[in-house]
Amino acid sequence: MKFHSKSLRSTKARKTCIHLLIFLFFCQVVSGQPPKYRYYKEPFRPQFHFTPPIQWTNDPNGLVWFNGQYHLFYQYNPFGNRWGHMSWGHAISSDLIHWQHLPVAIPEADSVMIFSGSCVVDKNNTGGFADKNGQVPMVAIYTGHIIANPKLPDDYHQAQYIAYSLDSGKSWTKYSGNPVLDIHKKDFRDPKVFWYEPEKKWVMILVLPNEHKCQFYASPNLKTWNLLSEFGPAGDSTQIWECPDLLQVPVEGNSGNSKWVLTHSTQFTMQYFVGNFDGTKFVNENPAQKIFRPDQGPDFYAAITYNNLPEGSQPVFLGWANSWRYANDIPTYPWKSAMALPRNLSLRKVDSDWILIQKPLQKLESLRKLVFKQDSFSSKRQYDPGVKSMQFEMELKIAPGKESIAGVRIAKKAEHYLEMGYDQKTGEFYVDRSRSEHQAFNHEFDKFGRFSAKVRPINGLINLQVFIDKSVIEIYVNGGETVFTIQIFPNDDANGIEFFSSSSDAKFLNIKIWELSSIW
Repeated sequence: MKFHSKSLRSTKARKTCIHLLIFLFFCQVVSGQPPKYRYYKEPFRPQFHFTPPIQWTNDPNGLVWFNGQYHLFYQYNPFGNRWGHMSWGHAISSDLIHWQHLPVAIPEADSVMIFSGSCVVDKNNTGGFADKNGQVPMVAIYTGHIIANPKLPDDYHQAQYIAYSLDSGKSWTKYSGNPVLDIHKKDFRDPKVFWYEPEKKWVMILVLPNEHKCQFYASPNLKTWNLLSEFGPAGDSTQIWECPDLLQVPVEGNSGNSKWVLTHSTQFTMQYFVGNFDGTKFVNENPAQKIFRPDQGPDFYAAITYNNLPEGSQPVFLGWANSWRYANDIPTYPWKSAMALPRNLSLRKVDSDWILIQKPLQKLESLRKLVFKQDSFSSKRQYDPGVKSMQFEMELKIAPGKESIAGVRIAKKAEHYLEMGYDQKTGEFYVDRSRSEHQAFNHEFDKFGRFSAKVRPINGLINLQVFIDKSVIEIYVNGGETVFTIQIFPNDDANGIEFFSSSSDAKFLNIKIWELSSIW
């Protein structure tokens, strides 16, 4: 969660507006006229990525599974579609694909904004919040961002707060003993909490953003916390650290084996470490100064994983599909920002490095309608499959020719398009949006137009799975070894698809394109 200075309304006015918004939104939901009948038709609006009906959103928060529902809380501004007045928005899903919007869960109040955090299911009532037999509390742990004087928004303080729900997340009560962890620092945020079964305790990981450190704390009851250890600086320490997570991830091809993965954000991107956690400290097993990124694109941030998943589930990783470089200015209305697709995680040993593998949920296949299929073709220049769309999934394999560049252009209209491809000479896969439409909304956007990463062919092939959703594109290379998330903002008629190569030796194999139906 990155803090941006804003002039804030009076506490009384904020409370009144929040309560009115919650009431009106709830009335709309229960009246038989849900938001999908009024929204989700706007230009650039993603159709199978999560967005709130209106207003600004950023970091996913409090991801937790409980009683058959996946809960998505998220940073939300109830008053506009730019950053400010941080509260926790709320939605639920039975499949992580289709979402039901709920009223604001935890609103800003009393000079305390509700910054990023996590949510747990306190099955053993360790916090003592359940007051009846059979109640199972959900407990949210979040950073309280305190601005004592609205005229001095940069004179803030951060501490860790909790709130609890006794009705499966429908309503929330802020703990009267807040804050539960305060080390009297300006920047100290983004708690991720999980139950550590071997020692029957809660573990919290937070960041000291400017010191480039993660801190680990333990608690028996979610209310009192003791420092265990620190990790960092390590890897990328050029930017502030935010939004940490620590979890066990299964190793591919080795049933029952897993490693601990520590992830966090670094201002405009993310990094991860793979190693061991013994209940007190984390030890990285990848090279200490080598940087490992879960996403090579410009628009993936603040991703965390779901707590309390059913036994045997693969981890589910969810991030914010935007960048602080230009997030406030992207040309969308009346909403701003989307979540990336939920991704399953696993680990793969590549040479001497542990690599995080990310794959989109297989459940997304339920949205498919096949519109194009071809076993193979080769083309020295361009090939148009005759499909016009900006709402589809595509799979294909590229057999690169000698010293060739081969790939796909989407959102194509005349000389405007986004290009993705493999450069056989450099061994890099790249994504280039520098020719896409509508880049003048922010002077930073066109500075960050091309992104690339080293990719090795598997059995001589580059395997691609690509999701295009109006303004959000996700590209999974070689089964999720390398991933790119990137935004563009083309007009509706910029919907052409074109395959290209610089050599007739290059071939495209097993090409399939599916239209994906809207989840709204």
